[in-house]
Amino acid sequence: MNLLVLIIIFTAIGGILSVMAAAVFLLLPERHRNTVLPHGISFAIGALLAVAFWGLIPEAFEAVEPAQFQALSGTVLAGILGFFVLEKLLIWRHCHFGECEAHGDEHEHDGHGHSHAHATAKSAGSLIILGDSMHNFVDGVLIAAAFLTDVKLGIVTSLAVAAHEIPQEVGDFAILLQSGYSRSKALFYNILASLGTVLGGVLAYFSLEDLHNSLPYFLALAASSFIYIAVADLIPSLHKKTDMKTSLQQIALIAAGVLLICTMHGIAHDIEI
Repeated sequence: MNLLVLIIIFTAIGGILSVMAAAVFLLLPERHRNTVLPHGISFAIGALLAVAFWGLIPEAFEAVEPAQFQALSGTVLAGILGFFVLEKLLIWRHCHFGECEAHGDEHEHDGHGHSHAHATAKSAGSLIILGDSMHNFVDGVLIAAAFLTDVKLGIVTSLAVAAHEIPQEVGDFAILLQSGYSRSKALFYNILASLGTVLGGVLAYFSLEDLHNSLPYFLALAASSFIYIAVADLIPSLHKKTDMKTSLQQIALIAAGVLLICTMHGIAHDIEI
C-alpha cells in the first residue's frame, strides 16, 4: 500500500480513535454526567499539566541545540501571554463590548444578559480546541516521521498516540461540556481537532525536513496553551468548594491525571523505541 495512504489511515486512527473512546463519557445519563463532570475537571488539570511538563516541553528541548534553549523558553512565555490576550479578545467578543468585568461572582451579568463566568468558560473551551489541534498536528508529524523510518514503527507509534491521548480527550470533553457546549458539539469539535493529526502527517510526508525544524516551537506553543488553560481557567474553579472532602478529592484526581498521562507517555516511549 502507498506510504502516504498508510500515514493518512494511521494518523486518523491515532487522532479519531482516542476521541471516540473518550466519547463514551457522553453516553452517561445527564444526572450522572453532572456528577462526574466536576471530577473530570480536576482530572483534566493534572492531565494537561502532565502533558505540558512531562511530554511536550522535554521533547521540545531535546530537539534543539543548547543555543536555542532561551528562544524555546521565550516561545513558552510568549505562548502563555498570547493565550491570555486571545482569551481577553474571546471574552470581549462574547460580551459584544469590552466592558465585562470580573467581580468574583459567577452570576454577574452585563447589560446584555451575559455572565463573565460564562464568557470565560466559553473562551476556555475555544482555547482547549486550539491547543488540542496544535498538539494533534505535532502527533501527526511524529507518526509520519515514524512511518518514513519504518512502516511497523509507524503503526505502533500511531497506536501509542491513540492510547496516551484517551485520558486527555476525556478531560477535553469535560472542559467543553462545562464551557457550555452540547454533547454533539463537544464531539464534533473534538473530532475536528483530531483531524490536525492527519494534517500534520500529510504535511510532514511532503516536507518533513522543514516541519522538523519548526517542531520544537509547535511543541512549546501547545504546552503553553495547556499550562494557561489549567492554571488560569480551571484551577480557580476548584476553589469554589473548600470543604475537606472535596479538596482531597480534587487533589487525588489531579494526581491521578498526572500519573495516568506519565504512565501512558512512558508506554508510548517504550513502544516507539
